[in-house]
Amino acid sequence: QLPAEWRPLSEGCRAELAAIIVYAKVLALHPDPYGAYNYLPWQRGPPAGPQQGAGGLFYSAEIELLCDQAWGSMLEVPAGSRLNLTGLGYFSCHSHTVMQGYAYFFFLRMDENYILLPHGVNFQEAIFPDTQENRRMFASLFQFSNCSQAQHVLSFSSDWEIQEDNRLMCSSVQKALFEEEDRVKKLQQKVATLEKRNKQLRDRVKKVKRSLRQARKNTRHVEQMNRKLSEKLSSAGGQIPYINSLKQENSHATYLKV
Repeated sequence: QLPAEWRPLSEGCRAELAAIIVYAKVLALHPDPYGAYNYLPWQRGPPAGPQQGAGGLFYSAEIELLCDQAWGSMLEVPAGSRLNLTGLGYFSCHSHTVMQGYAYFFFLRMDENYILLPHGVNFQEAIFPDTQENRRMFASLFQFSNCSQAQHVLSFSSDWEIQEDNRLMCSSVQKALFEEEDRVKKLQQKVATLEKRNKQLRDRVKKVKRSLRQARKNTRHVEQMNRKLSEKLSSAGGQIPYINSLKQENSHATYLKV
């Protein structure tokens, strides 16, 4: 799974980020030893005989540099040098495949054991076939005048100088884009936080309004109860003199009787 901040990059941009770039021909292929994961789906067991592992997924290649390495590469070897390239074959998310006798442009890197591997910059393709389109695309990176005699047909494209003058540093542009995307992401996070706080405040306001409505309802209910009680007290107050007179008559009659 690609990182969340992944964005596709052009071959020119990725060429600026690749550690080593070479233009080479594949002289021979050497299958890796058969292993637990080095087999094709239709293989039920390791191949028998001296060709053990020939049908496996992974292999290495012996390559010969047809030109000096690209400008800015970390590999300092001249044209005609032969190198061993490992890490070729079919993988779960990508493939680095070549054919014997064909030439390719390679993006390479060197691991901690000084072994050359394909460099899939930005999780994209690291091996490009030798086509006119790819020659034109990588023309600004190679000194084709230092190529072997067999490759004398290579030449700079007619607009090479214009391409070189107008070429942007894609890594710098990409860095600026990532910084801008990071700034936008932080702003979006702030907006999300503010929206969350705003929602919490709206919920609190709703609760306060609900409590206020309930308090007003309770106040009206109490006022109604007080009004009814006042009416009852008023009606009861009008009967008090009559009750007092009855008491006085009863007490007088009792006095006469005595």
